[in-house]
Amino acid sequence: SQLQIIQNKNGEEGCNRYIISNSEDIFSVLFVHALLKWCSWKNNNIPFDIIFLFESIEGMENSEKIMTELFEIPEYRNHITQRNNFQTIMLGFSDGTKDGGYLQANWSIFKTKENLTSVCNHHNIKAIFFDGRGGPPARGGGKTHRFYASQSERIANHAIQITIQGQTITSKYGTKAHFIHNCEQLLTAGLSHNLSEKENVISEDSRQIIEQLAKISFEKYTELKNHEKFIPYLENKSTLKYYGDTNIGSRPTKRGDNKKLNLKDLRAIPFVGSWSQLKQNVPGYFGIGTAIKKLIDNGKLSEMQKLFSEVPFFKALILNSMMSLNKCNFNLTNYINKDDEFKEFWQLLFEEYNLSKEMVLLISGYKFLMEEEPISRSSIEIREKIVLPLLVIQQSALQKIEEESNFKNSYEKIVKRSLYGNINASRNSA
Repeated sequence: SQLQIIQNKNGEEGCNRYIISNSEDIFSVLFVHALLKWCSWKNNNIPFDIIFLFESIEGMENSEKIMTELFEIPEYRNHITQRNNFQTIMLGFSDGTKDGGYLQANWSIFKTKENLTSVCNHHNIKAIFFDGRGGPPARGGGKTHRFYASQSERIANHAIQITIQGQTITSKYGTKAHFIHNCEQLLTAGLSHNLSEKENVISEDSRQIIEQLAKISFEKYTELKNHEKFIPYLENKSTLKYYGDTNIGSRPTKRGDNKKLNLKDLRAIPFVGSWSQLKQNVPGYFGIGTAIKKLIDNGKLSEMQKLFSEVPFFKALILNSMMSLNKCNFNLTNYINKDDEFKEFWQLLFEEYNLSKEMVLLISGYKFLMEEEPISRSSIEIREKIVLPLLVIQQSALQKIEEESNFKNSYEKIVKRSLYGNINASRNSA
């Protein structure tokens, strides 16, 4: 087979992973296992890691049951033995956030890692989590060291494996100095995780508070997703429909050939990127403000302030969300506030943005966003000033297209060209 040719020419590491996206049951793996057997490899020595990718909130909830069933199948357990007792698992930051919102997705991923670590340990298997992290916090991005150093003592730490998307490879690994710095960040994060196990213990009381926050934010985000103007807003007021005409992202804008757009089919890069181009960054914070305020109204302000100061994982989540909030600029789209069709929806987004900003400042004790990160804050401020003229041009072009201008094709070209500049200059925007 072609796979054997690649391995014979380049060694096993030339091609030794088969990732199954949107894994839903054990048959996803068993089909691939059978396929690899048919490729002429001996039954007990298939030189491939078969990797589950749990992407949706529902998929993560079912992952423990699925992996338990799989490990109890003798033939697959024998395959794991041949792979040195390692099982690599991917969890979907991007689609998880699109599905459940920022807080719910990250908390679900955290709990799923703990549960799958326990399942693997029970079967004497070492779990390795291969994280598909994108650029912005809404796609698993943000401060890499802070994220991995804050993982709990219940999460396997045999290796740190992550994807680096195209737009961030150059900025993070493009020079020797950047390469060394970012590799050091990963290495020291893994060491910090082992050395700081006591600091990363999350009490049951803290877990209950995070669970409540995640649940409330999920309800708020689900309400937004189900709003009748959610998809029309993205289609008519954002750059969403133009991603498919560019080479931004490695795949089409949506899955399938259904002409009518729905959120389930929409891929993560254009989804998150469109909110970023609008400078609204909804997937990076929406629901957090409502969740925190509800718990404060129930008298839990001091508990959440303690949570922020004492639980590294929760602090990392809030600080990453602050980054998303800090990159928002609703003045750019203030004209939508006068739009008959979409003004109510725009106001809904703006209100949650203001509330989220107010609430994260309240529980952190900061006077302004990213107070403890002056260098990153200054970098964002400089970049945002650089791209603002291009964003204004982009918004103007989108309005002209809506007006059915005689120069519609020219304005569409302006929108497409502006996408490249904004993404490259903004950093971590898609």
